[in-house]
Amino acid sequence: MGIFDALLGHGSTVDPSDLNKRLSGVLIDGEEPQLAFKVIRDFFVFTQHRVILVDIQGITGSKVDYTSIPYRAITRFSVETAGTFDLDSELKIWVSGSSTPIGKTLKKGTDVRGIQRALATGVLR
Repeated sequence: MGIFDALLGHGSTVDPSDLNKRLSGVLIDGEEPQLAFKVIRDFFVFTQHRVILVDIQGITGSKVDYTSIPYRAITRFSVETAGTFDLDSELKIWVSGSSTPIGKTLKKGTDVRGIQRALATGVLR
């Protein structure tokens, strides 16, 4: 399965050239996106070495925050699904050396189980 066949979240389409443009200069030699999830404008990109959280900010989207988390640094993670009244899901990733998790809110319709599987695959390898 190619990365662009695996893009999920809100049923929205992603322009592969936009994803490649966003990751230009971020990936190291030989590193390739294996799986990506789109949540509104943000991305979760899973490579063979790390997970990259791409947070597109501002009205124009020109300000972007890239958070890189090597799988070996992830001590635990949690994915909370949406409920009947609480429509948002939540992702928490604990990194060694920090007691506070990195948290991301996921909108209803996000493939939280896919994110859970991708994290488990990277961390448990």
